[in-house]
Amino acid sequence: MFTLSMLTRRLMILWLSTAFTIISSVDTHAQTGLKKIRMAIPSTNVTFLPFFAAKEKGYYREDGLDVEFILMRANLASTAVLTGDIDYNGAVTGVVAAAVKGHPIKVVIFTMRSPVQGLMAQKEIKDLQQLKGKKIGASSPGATTDLVARYILKRQGFEFGRDYSLAYVGAESARLVALETGVVDAAMLSVPQNILARQKGFPELAFSADFIEFPQNGFGTSIKKIKESPEEVHRMVRATLKGLMFVSDKKNKDATLDIIMKSWAVKSRGMAGEMYEYMARAMVPDASINMDGLQVLVDQQRESAKVTEPIKATQVIDYSFVEKARKELGLAR
Repeated sequence: MFTLSMLTRRLMILWLSTAFTIISSVDTHAQTGLKKIRMAIPSTNVTFLPFFAAKEKGYYREDGLDVEFILMRANLASTAVLTGDIDYNGAVTGVVAAAVKGHPIKVVIFTMRSPVQGLMAQKEIKDLQQLKGKKIGASSPGATTDLVARYILKRQGFEFGRDYSLAYVGAESARLVALETGVVDAAMLSVPQNILARQKGFPELAFSADFIEFPQNGFGTSIKKIKESPEEVHRMVRATLKGLMFVSDKKNKDATLDIIMKSWAVKSRGMAGEMYEYMARAMVPDASINMDGLQVLVDQQRESAKVTEPIKATQVIDYSFVEKARKELGLAR
């Protein structure tokens, strides 16, 4: 009998053979005694800086973990987590989406209070009101770029379908090209694509952290793993929190720029500095979250999935590991 798990494993083999594995400061052989951990991340976005810092600074190794970051689509990653083929899903919006649909999965840490995205527009468009009747580029339905664009324009009194339309263009690079070629009138772009667009003369009409606050960029795992391997989950959360604390501390800025330049092959220290400043506007050093903001994300995902039953934000997270790690690291509230 061909099961979902078998299908997922075949898809995993395909992804692992065709996609590339992103590992910051890779050890070619796992050190003896380290537990191999596979975490899916949806992109190479710099918002995963706390994860890469935790690896680069050795925090995962200190907690006995050999963490591998694997590039994988968010929906596939949640399925792979549920079948045990992947340990953690770093696409927390996807984790929330799966939890909203009733799947046994929860977010265990968030590192950002908001997405880190700019709404970039054609050069003749100078303010948000000029987007009326225009086409906005986003990645895919229900993705963070989609949710943020809708939220920002709703704040302007715009109604989707009546006052503007969305074009789902896919990857960051494709959205930047769509903006450059005039396929879209504006586009949601993450760091550093928004910086590149600005350097080419495209104005940034809005920055996500100035308009919306719902937690982003952490990871989640299955309820099964939470119950069966709580110590592993705790160590993953604690090491990631250490990475977040490191990059959030301005006294570590130079070292953090080194990590950005190395991990994302950024040749210009000036560009790395701009990337860092955007990140600093949205990072939360103690991984705290705004529950009202999380409820906004839950409600948006519920609406997107056409789930009619009300779902509380507390149903999609297990923050006990963050709370324990905070106490251990002297961040207890």
